[in-house]
Amino acid sequence: MGVALTALATVMSAQQALAQTDESEIAEVQSNEKDKKPRARKADEDVFVLGRITVYGDQQVGGTSGQAVSQSVVSSEDVRTQNRNTLDDALRTVPGVEVSNSGGQRNERMIYVRGFDRWQVPLSIDGVRIYLPADNRIDVGRFLTPDLAEIQVHKGYVSVLDGPGGMGGAINLVTRKPTRELEGEVRAGFELGNTGKLSGYTLFGSVGTKQEMFYLQASGAVRDSDGWFLSRNYNPVPPPGGGDPVQGPGRRDFSQVEDWRINLKAGLTPNATDEYVVSYTHQEGSKGAPYHIRDNVRGITPNGGWQNNWTWPYWNVSSASFNSHTAIGDASYVKTKTYYNTFDNLLSAFDDVNFDSQSVRGFDSYYKDYAYGFSVEGGTELIPMNTLKTALHYRRDAHRNTDHEWPGRTTGVPAGWTGWEPTVQRSEDTWSVAAENTFHATETLDLVAGLSYDTQKTIRAEFYTPPNPPGGGSPGGTIDSASLTSMDAFNWQGATIWRATPDLELHASLSARTRFPNLFERYSTRFGTNIPNPGLEAERAYNYEIGGTATVLDGDARIGGAVFYSDVSNAIISVSGLSCAPIGGGGVNCTQAQNVGKAQYYGFEVSGEWDVLPELTLGGNYTLLKSELKNPASPNLRPEGRPEHVAYLYAHWRPIEKLTISPGLELSSGRWSSIGGGNYRKLPGFGLANLNVEYAINEQTSITAGVRNMLDKHYEMRDGFPEPGRTFYLNSRITF
Repeated sequence: MGVALTALATVMSAQQALAQTDESEIAEVQSNEKDKKPRARKADEDVFVLGRITVYGDQQVGGTSGQAVSQSVVSSEDVRTQNRNTLDDALRTVPGVEVSNSGGQRNERMIYVRGFDRWQVPLSIDGVRIYLPADNRIDVGRFLTPDLAEIQVHKGYVSVLDGPGGMGGAINLVTRKPTRELEGEVRAGFELGNTGKLSGYTLFGSVGTKQEMFYLQASGAVRDSDGWFLSRNYNPVPPPGGGDPVQGPGRRDFSQVEDWRINLKAGLTPNATDEYVVSYTHQEGSKGAPYHIRDNVRGITPNGGWQNNWTWPYWNVSSASFNSHTAIGDASYVKTKTYYNTFDNLLSAFDDVNFDSQSVRGFDSYYKDYAYGFSVEGGTELIPMNTLKTALHYRRDAHRNTDHEWPGRTTGVPAGWTGWEPTVQRSEDTWSVAAENTFHATETLDLVAGLSYDTQKTIRAEFYTPPNPPGGGSPGGTIDSASLTSMDAFNWQGATIWRATPDLELHASLSARTRFPNLFERYSTRFGTNIPNPGLEAERAYNYEIGGTATVLDGDARIGGAVFYSDVSNAIISVSGLSCAPIGGGGVNCTQAQNVGKAQYYGFEVSGEWDVLPELTLGGNYTLLKSELKNPASPNLRPEGRPEHVAYLYAHWRPIEKLTISPGLELSSGRWSSIGGGNYRKLPGFGLANLNVEYAINEQTSITAGVRNMLDKHYEMRDGFPEPGRTFYLNSRITF
């Protein structure tokens, strides 16, 4: 069946030159010649178009942030001028997206897209999914943004052509490609805390060449921080059980991070329509893990219930890929993609706050995962009013885990014991075949329908049973296999796009998408506290949306918005209070992932930009999100990390030609946060004032200075984990 579908995608595949033009030529927003006012920013010409995921509607930068059907775009200029050097920070300005953190000792930055979490919203680089086979706990704070051309954010409606898993949205990081015979850029910047001390620096560089039949591109970014600084309004208090405060004023303990990434690209362009590209991306990171400021820490507070003492010495991702686009005649195309990804990380646990011993309760947990796969997409215009596309996707995800218990322990161990557990391996295959048809009913009305069939099969599911007692008897233990399972799902969707006038576009869409549970949800025992559930089934979401974009006031203003509703069934929820007998334990304190939950996310978002004067532009966006989660076993369940109201307001003022002053305001209402034991706390809302000032020395050189959280607001997005206080930055940029 797969071969036949591939043949169908290749023979019938492709789309008319009109579709090719939509993908390769971005409309430029022209200047108003009457008053020479600066219109919305010109669309970046350096976007690696083959790295984009499917887009509907017009792709215009500025105004409504490039918003098309269910899509927003963060441009490279947005990233640079607002000093948003990590993915989570860049997404804070996008309507429908809310940023949080994981809490606990994982120190992971998280995002919610219209209520859907990181497991339900795939992350990709140039269309290649970045997926952690073990548990897919993506830390979006590890992904740097200075080397990107744009960030695509799809919300609710994600084309079935892009592959499985787009249940609640999709995020795609699109890299650059050169536009001139020789070009380059260098940026350098540093940040200061509210004490005036250095908190970190960022470096970025790129160089590229575009020739008649080929191009080459290389870029790299580095971010290094010894830790950020708390607000001066932070008040250290001891935990309820007594002892010293866990966190003092000033620099946030264990908030240090170090990340770097390189991207290499070589493209062959034999003619005006075809392109063949080899790309390689590699990033490495390391991070500490700050403590909850009000819970006990071994070595600081006297009482039990201590927090974990964790660090991540490395958190690395790489991706090698080949992309191609080939025109077949004047009316068809075929695109292919192959890739190989690796995911290596180390979690180290220590005995206490000193982080110098692992001999009592410490361990090192090594992940060495990989994935490989391919996709084929093609389409053709069967008749002048109809465009048909098909796609085939395959992916193998493999997880390999090795634990080293109590490194350095030299006493109280049996002969021959080293502390190393054998490598446990788990893997699965995922296939998806999809078709999408666009009927051009009139010159202004398009009707889109899509259908896909996804399958997932577990190939290997090992688990390790240590000797009893642990570390005693023989040094072995056993490796056994859990039940191997398979599952499948149909997905379907439809959309209507109506370009009512040159200045008004409306759309309506309905999408039914699924997400397969990951290996962690099905097979992990979570250190002996969770009962595996190999038979866990896929979640399903029905996403509804009505929206549009418009240009008004004689082209001086651009607005956009959408009303959305998502209904999630068969949701995967962790059920607690179960007997631990299935995993050889006693008591009733175990959990298990089950398909017993339901969720509803609904609301609206609106965004706009207005050129009030030739030298003054005002803009902003607002999102209302209602979140309802239901779990029969936990009636008090609350939607963590999802505030009901979020807004972002900004202005760009040019008092003189070379100077741009850009104030901004981030607003968020309160949000729920777990405080353990099935209980929740409603965190207060917050407002953050920001300011950016850029001076262009000449066309090639500029300097930027600014301040984030200008009022030094103390706020938390997860209980016990405060965010940075006032932060100053200074950046320089040189292009050639």
